[in-house]
This record gives sequence, structure tokens and C-alpha cells, in this order.
Amino acid sequence: MELASGDENTQNLSLNSKEKNVEKKKKRRPARRQVEGRERTGELMPPQTGQVFNIWYGKWAGGDKEDKYINKNKSETRCNIKRDSGYTRGDKIKGAYFCLFFARGSCSDGPDCTFLHRLPNVHDIYSPNVDCFGRDKHSDYRDDMGGVGSFMRQNHTLYCGRIHVTDDIEEIVARHFSEWGEVERIRVLNSRGVAFITYVNEANAQFAKEAMAHQSLENNEVLNVRWATQDPNPVSQARDARRIEEQAAEAIRRALPKEFIAELENYGKKIKRDDFGLDGYDAPDDIWYARGSSAVNPAGRPSHIPVEISIENTSDPSVSENAYDEETNEIFSRKTLDTLQSLNAVCTTHLSLNNSLGLVEYTSDDEV
Repeated sequence: MELASGDENTQNLSLNSKEKNVEKKKKRRPARRQVEGRERTGELMPPQTGQVFNIWYGKWAGGDKEDKYINKNKSETRCNIKRDSGYTRGDKIKGAYFCLFFARGSCSDGPDCTFLHRLPNVHDIYSPNVDCFGRDKHSDYRDDMGGVGSFMRQNHTLYCGRIHVTDDIEEIVARHFSEWGEVERIRVLNSRGVAFITYVNEANAQFAKEAMAHQSLENNEVLNVRWATQDPNPVSQARDARRIEEQAAEAIRRALPKEFIAELENYGKKIKRDDFGLDGYDAPDDIWYARGSSAVNPAGRPSHIPVEISIENTSDPSVSENAYDEETNEIFSRKTLDTLQSLNAVCTTHLSLNNSLGLVEYTSDDEV
């Protein structure tokens, strides 16, 4: 009985140890319904100035043109990423876009929405002709730098105006705009109440533009969020060009094998050059990279580099086998060259004999 109880204790200990080693995966929660009991286009529509309301752009089409500064009211809803994000039906759809109403904090579908309810990341790549919400871009920006934007260049920088000027304006702007993605840099003009926010990912800039439009920071102001124009400063242009090169290099680095990347970046397995017993001697490239059986570099010897040479229109198999001499680095071996020279000598002697026979039979009339 004591042995049986001991076995049961060991089994319980093993089961407990296995349970401790198992890592439980946290399940994603469903997306929260941001708006309950009302339609998305009901109370959130701006004053009617046209005949048809465009739910994607949030504007009235037709009628009198509204003033872009006077008729801007503070938004009644705002997205809260920690509370509102979750899985939706869009997670099962390949290539699904992000929900525009979720970014504005007014989506009433919740988990039944066919769009994504989360922040964009570097893996969310879409066509340059559309933004992360699936809206078509245009060739040029609008006069007020609003709207979807242009597909002619990648714009990571937002212009935010109408900020209430305080002493800690930089901290306030950084705290509110860093909620929508990784921020590369922020430049604030304290005297004008203007800030320029540059995101690492373009999709995060698109999401932040819709999320912070008509919002307030901490003083009940109504923000004017637009796309920033291209900075004429050469330092900024060089920074943008360097960022594009880094993104292209990162994409190439992900596509190539790790061994190839290690060899290109010179941090893989290296072969130390032989100094031939001479201190401080570095073999030149023409010696180190020479190929053949007597190569000083092991990588250049025949056992490491297979040589494949084919000669067309040759009937002699020995010529094709000895077409490359590794010791002399010549195309044909010495034996093949000797054979060709002997054949050439036979042909020349045959031609000379034929010409000499014709001259022997000739006789002149004077000699007769």
C-alpha cells in the first residue's frame, strides 16, 4: 500500500510539473460595440448642406459649399484602443481593410463588422492606390490637404492645428498621438499652436488622421488634422530618402535566406586568409581568389567548386573531358594542344606535296 501511494504521489507531481510548463494562450476578446441604440449616420452627420450624404467621406454632396472652418464641431465619439479593439468577422477575410467608423469611435456592429477593429502594423500592406480603410487615393492632394491623400508619394506626417497653447504642449501632443502607432518624431510650434507628427508606418498615419479629426486634446479645442506638405528642408528630404532605403532593405532582408544575408553583411562564418608564415602579410585578391587544385583558398579548389564546361561540335570525347586544365587555368590541356598541332602539321605537309608534284612534271621548250 505504501508503494502504491508513493507511485500516485510521483504521478501527481509529474502532472503538476506538466501543467506548469504549459503556456496558456490568451484568447482575443470580441470587439466592443462603440455605439448602441442609434444609427451610425444619425446623430453623427454634419448639418445638411447638400442632397446626398457620403458615409465614407462624411460629407454632403451637392448644394452650397460649407465653410471648412466654421462648420466644424467637436466629435461626439472617440476610439479607445484598449477598450474597443478586438476580433471581428474581418479577421477571417483575407485582405480585409480597417473599419473607418471604428477609427472614429462610432461603429455599431462590433464583432459582426466585416472590417478590422485594431491598429495597423507593419504586416498590413495594401495597394498604394488605396488607404488602410479601402478608400481610393487621388493623384494630387486637395487644396486644404485633407481627404484620403495622394498615391504619388508616401506621406507619414500629419499637420495638426488649432492646439491650445500651454507650457506642456509637447507632452500633450505626444501622449494623444502616440496612441495610434509608433511615432518617429514630433515637431511643435509653440507660438502658433501647430504640431507635425511623423509616424513610422503610413497606415498608422492614415488611422490617426481619422481618429483625431475634430477631437480635442485637453482644453476642449477642435483639432484641424490634415496631411503635411513636403518639407523643403534638404535634411528632411535626405531623412525621408534614407527611411525609404531602410524599408526596402528590410523587405529584401526578409525575402532572402539567412545564410546569404550573413555572407553579404560579413558577420557569418569567415575563412581567415593564410599569411604563408609571414607576419603581417595579407594575400592579394588575385592569389586568394585563384581557382584550381593548387589554390590557397580552400573554397577555390575543385572539391568546393564544381566546374561544368561543355564543348559543342566535337567528335572526340577526350577533348571534351580535358577541355579545362585546372593546373594551368587554360581552356584546352597540353595533350589536346599537341594533338591539334600534329594534325595541323600533317595537313600542311599534304598540301606542300601536292604543289611540288605539279612543278616536277613541268619542262620548258628551251631545255628540249
